[in-house]
Amino acid sequence: MQIKQLTMMIAAVAVSAGACAATPKLGIVYDAGGKFDKSFNQSAFEGASRFKKDTNINFIEVQASSDTQAEQVLRGLARKKLDLIASIGFAQTQAVQKVAKEFPNVRFVLIDGVAQGANVNSITFKEEEGSYLVGVAAAAASKTKKLGFIGGIDIPLIRTFACGYAQGAKSVDKKAEVVQNMVGTTAAAWNDPAKGGELARSQFERGVDVVFAVAGGSGLGTLQMAKEKGKLAIGVDSNQNHLYPGTVLTSMVKRVDNAVYDSFMQVKNGTWKGGVTAKGLKEGGVDWALDEHNRKVITPEIEKKVLGARKDIIDGKVKVIDIRTGAACPA
Repeated sequence: MQIKQLTMMIAAVAVSAGACAATPKLGIVYDAGGKFDKSFNQSAFEGASRFKKDTNINFIEVQASSDTQAEQVLRGLARKKLDLIASIGFAQTQAVQKVAKEFPNVRFVLIDGVAQGANVNSITFKEEEGSYLVGVAAAAASKTKKLGFIGGIDIPLIRTFACGYAQGAKSVDKKAEVVQNMVGTTAAAWNDPAKGGELARSQFERGVDVVFAVAGGSGLGTLQMAKEKGKLAIGVDSNQNHLYPGTVLTSMVKRVDNAVYDSFMQVKNGTWKGGVTAKGLKEGGVDWALDEHNRKVITPEIEKKVLGARKDIIDGKVKVIDIRTGAACPA
């Protein structure tokens, strides 16, 4: 009788564990840009929503408007004993590292930053590779060979985009010039489309005819100004080609959606692991966007140049410098 009871208890525990693994408690914390920024955060939301559609498993979502609030939000979710919390954006790095240490039984995935901890999976992207491709497209499409770059905040991540963009542009024309501006110095810089548009206007007045906006919600102002002035703009993170068809030359797509979707699915399937994962062109983490919305502005010549550069990077023939390694930007 005792053996039979023990067997039944083990079976019950196994069923319980299986049910837990199949229906994990999941959370996602957006950064200051908000989930409808049509860029980075929205891509994360789309990945989580796709997971929900495919599995019927819901998720809790919260926005952190500041670094301090991120820590409070993460701690609040961790107390709910979630199985995985997805933190969107490098600004949450310190908060994730601190809260993950306090709650070792809760798993975290940090998108776009690196935090330490056995219960943390940090997913980074090789932004320099995707930016190189749109730099090639920009230089090939430009008539003035004067290109613009508008970033959110002057930090290593944004400088990585800018350097990759310049490297790609100069691979097409060594005389290509890249004019750079940053929106601001605080989290508000990611959600100021008026300033993004103002900076774009200034660059266009200086001769720029293609501008790459890497500024979250602020970049929407840049794209709109390009439309008004009859210039070309390049979107970022999400595919923004559809926002202004014929004006958005292309978008540097960062597959944040896949990173979130895969992380949620790994927890569901019991295959989640901590560590650091870097995703570039070869890993499907970044790319350029070509669709019906920008087909008319991407000529066969431009497409050939971009696809050639893409293949060379994947094959290892072209090594795009990542300034975060300490190397100086060669462009």
